[in-house]
Amino acid sequence: MKRRVVITGVGAVTPLGVGAEPLLRRWAAGEVGIQEGEGAARDFVAKEHLSIKEARRNDRFAQMAMVASDEALAQAGWNGEKPYAPERIGCVLATGIGGLESLEGQHDNLRDKGDKAVSPLSVPLFMVNAGTAALSMRHDLRGPTFQVGSACASGGHAIGTAMRMIQMGDADAIVTGGAEATLTPLARASFAAASALSPTGISRPFDARRDGFVMGEGAGVIVLEDAEKAEARGATILGELKGYATTSDAYHITATLPEGTYASRAMDLALADAGLTPAEIDYVNAHGTSTELNDAAETTAIKLTFGDAAGQVPVSSLKSSIGHLLGAAGAVEAIATLLAINERIVPPTLGLQEPDPALDLDYVPGAARELTPRNGTPKALSNSFGFGGHNVVLCLEGTTA
Repeated sequence: MKRRVVITGVGAVTPLGVGAEPLLRRWAAGEVGIQEGEGAARDFVAKEHLSIKEARRNDRFAQMAMVASDEALAQAGWNGEKPYAPERIGCVLATGIGGLESLEGQHDNLRDKGDKAVSPLSVPLFMVNAGTAALSMRHDLRGPTFQVGSACASGGHAIGTAMRMIQMGDADAIVTGGAEATLTPLARASFAAASALSPTGISRPFDARRDGFVMGEGAGVIVLEDAEKAEARGATILGELKGYATTSDAYHITATLPEGTYASRAMDLALADAGLTPAEIDYVNAHGTSTELNDAAETTAIKLTFGDAAGQVPVSSLKSSIGHLLGAAGAVEAIATLLAINERIVPPTLGLQEPDPALDLDYVPGAARELTPRNGTPKALSNSFGFGGHNVVLCLEGTTA
């Protein structure tokens, strides 16, 4: 029998503020954290949360992960004293790109000032596993520890992989999630050259005027624990990670398979892993990038999974409020999904004012609405689809009222 995996703590840094609480509150209130075409985490100032040394030795993406992890562990009730042996606690953190800000800065130093201007901290700053290393050292996590990178599906992959390791007995708890901070000249130019970014700087998933995604930055960290052990120590359970599945489109390096076949299969497999049917799902947090291809393919995929009842399941996209956090998106969206269903709220898809006749699901346009669970505790899917054809779906169950 598989071990049950529960969530005991969450933490976030996003364009809506520092902390998980403003993430849901402001999204549900219809606030948009995107300014001047980007979802920057403007409220996050590293020196307000970290020492000068900690800030100097870590790229912005790792800094945000550290602050989010402090919040998550405090909520989990660890408070500096771990409930399990360090070797039984792992860390699986995701990023799509890593310390690009540091990489670009050091390259500028090299070009403009020569070799001696390059910092000896360069590699630790921009290596993709820098966030994982920072969290493991910060919290003395000595179990399975590594970084996951699968573009925009990275955060979901990290959480699902962490779940599997607890189920298999490799760890009793894992600190997991994702972080990304790539609002840099090279990233902007690269995504624009690929015609992926919105030229208008507006994120409006599923709207007829959608014209590309808006880049954002942030971090989301979740504490996962073996349910039996968490309950034995008297932890407050925020929810359960019921199911996880991943598939590949194997189709195109950036475009989604239009038929939605393998995105739908990922949803089917996540439901099967959770022991649930589509009829038991109360909400779908969509990948919803505000790109023409993704939103159409995801709509098709949801219809394949939910069949004739697809129009009865509310679907919305957090990216309409904060933009696309790339490798952090799946983790931040899973946190927002859990918080939403526990508050019995279906958050809105913002900016959806001109419906696309070809997209006909219930995208919860404009304003949040009340969620009434169909079967006792609320249940939701959180979708993440990444460049390279990576599909990840998490199935989450909230708490009783």
